[in-house]
Amino acid sequence: MSRFGPTRGEIKLRLAISLAGLTLLIGAYAFNGIGGIASLEIGIIGTAFFGGSALWCLHKLTRKDDP
Repeated sequence: MSRFGPTRGEIKLRLAISLAGLTLLIGAYAFNGIGGIASLEIGIIGTAFFGGSALWCLHKLTRKDDP
């Protein structure tokens, strides 16, 4: 990893928070459903944020050029 980037421990923490956020978002929609267009918009943006963050963390953790 770059010496100026986040450490592996920080990336693991970000991954855990992202997965927890996705779990809470899915749980909220499973119990309450989509109430309207604003709720759908929040779901799309939240999924994009937490999902993108989780994918970025997985990519960084599985790279082969890390020491």
